Amino acid sequence: MFVRHHEHEAPTGPTLLLLHGWTASADLQFLTAYQALAAHWSFVGVDHRGHGRGLRPPVPFTLEDCADDAAEVVRSLGLGPVVVVGYSMGGPIALHLAARHPEVVAGLVLQATALEWRATRRERAQWRLVRAMGWTLRHFAYPRWLQRGVERMVHADHELSAYLPWMLGEMRRNDPWMVVEAGRALSRYDARPWASSLGMPAAVMVTTQDRLVRPRKQRALAQAVGARGRLVEVDGDHLVPWEHPERFAVGTVDAVRALVQALEPSAP
Repeated sequence: MFVRHHEHEAPTGPTLLLLHGWTASADLQFLTAYQALAAHWSFVGVDHRGHGRGLRPPVPFTLEDCADDAAEVVRSLGLGPVVVVGYSMGGPIALHLAARHPEVVAGLVLQATALEWRATRRERAQWRLVRAMGWTLRHFAYPRWLQRGVERMVHADHELSAYLPWMLGEMRRNDPWMVVEAGRALSRYDARPWASSLGMPAAVMVTTQDRLVRPRKQRALAQAVGARGRLVEVDGDHLVPWEHPERFAVGTVDAVRALVQALEPSAP
């Protein structure tokens, strides 16, 4: 299983476990925050099943299996309880990890994510289009469509422009069938009945201009997991890690710091 492991030379807090979003990889999701996080903490990023260089088992994708994979990484590396940072799809995986393997989780930092994406009829109807996504990913013109879409966001004078060829190559690592299966798993996900019972310290980073995961859903998650006092807002859409790298890096560090401070024992 592929992991990205950074060890801080003088760690003073828990290791971070970085869980990326749908269709991304650990490097794609957190590249723009790596340097800022590395200045303070050790971290491990994993590629989920079918994403990046993740596992390709011949079984349907489930969020629960991804949580079990992440738990095994923590145990195999002997990291002890970790702070789990989950972006978008990484949020549901983080919540399942806390529910299924609480002994490996010290706390949660949830970013641009929600308790569910199926509360309305419109949302459920939109998820039915996921099947068509498989055809798109397999189409001979997909690499060209992908390049045009990314180039509109990462234009010639953008700070990530030098990384564009690598970004496109990383995106094409994904397994089309498993990415579609991941979308179907997300369409069934609903943590409203159980998220508030986790009893796990949490912080939430809200992307305030998010058109994919509405801010009201992100704030509902913050309330459910008891993170309202540790809520960080970042002015950006769902792709803020690429569109505004510095905002994402600062917001991620702030959210992690808020959670780590909450974990520190109070002074006598």
